[in-house]
Amino acid sequence: MTKDRRRKLIEVALPLEAINRESAREKSIRHGHPSTLHLWWSRKPLATARAVLFAQLVDDPSSRPDLYPTEAEQDTRRRELFELIEQLVVWENTTDLPALLRL
Repeated sequence: MTKDRRRKLIEVALPLEAINRESAREKSIRHGHPSTLHLWWSRKPLATARAVLFAQLVDDPSSRPDLYPTEAEQDTRRRELFELIEQLVVWENTTDLPALLRL
């Protein structure tokens, strides 16, 4: 018997503008950021990695019709998840415990 695979948030949509904005800002941080330890040839912003990892783990609301039966409820939940991602990608929030607990 095969189970129906739930679609993940990354397969449906991502708040790319917020991720790109924070990734660009993160590349310019010069104090207290892991990327300042050594200048690699191809540094990848950690904001992108945090967003991608979160979106790979979270089910998209459309794959949970038992919890979000209408399209409006799915859209509302998806916007809430986008807001979480927008908070998660901010470097300063990685050490802010109250911000992390809101996630």
